[in-house]
Amino acid sequence: MDKEQMQNYIAKRVAKELHDGDIVNLGIGLPTRVANFLSTDIYITLQSENGFTGLGPTPADDQIDETIVNAGGQPVTILPGGCFFDSATSFGIIRGGHVDVSVLGALQVDQQGNIANYMIPGKMVPGMGGAMDLVTGAKKVIVAMEHTSKGNAKILKQCSLPLTAVNAVDLIITEMGVIKVTDFGLSLIEVNPQYCVEEVIAATAADLYIDLS
Repeated sequence: MDKEQMQNYIAKRVAKELHDGDIVNLGIGLPTRVANFLSTDIYITLQSENGFTGLGPTPADDQIDETIVNAGGQPVTILPGGCFFDSATSFGIIRGGHVDVSVLGALQVDQQGNIANYMIPGKMVPGMGGAMDLVTGAKKVIVAMEHTSKGNAKILKQCSLPLTAVNAVDLIITEMGVIKVTDFGLSLIEVNPQYCVEEVIAATAADLYIDLS
């Protein structure tokens, strides 16, 4: 798969984890694609930390409204019933535990469920944004990311980059499969048919329990 296919595969698989009535926050980058794959049989409310609920799919080029953007500054649509509000209200929703699922990317995740996703020491970064609030305030945290970066493992025994949160991740979804974070470590519960278990293990620098039953 090329990069576009990988990211769409991940986003489509994440969408299957969402349930009717969920309030969901989609992080910057790859996670925003999830909005394009939501089932029409269920109703999901997408929340953006820059101040609104009711995000819709990515707009066509001729439908872009430059005043409606997500937290990453990308143009988005807003569905009927959507609501705009200030930042204090937005983070009150997040910190108050009202977000059912937070989907975000990561630089690294480890087998304790720790996540590092906001900076690489020595490189310019805009800041953590709402990531720390989202991974600690949401009821469920899904990391949606490519399995490796330039051939280097991103799923590790222990993160080496500054942490965003500790023991926060519940599920990791990559183009290779689905990994559940448990009290006993990382459990591989699903493999993309384009890969085999051995390939997933080889691309992962953490211990994996295999549970494909």
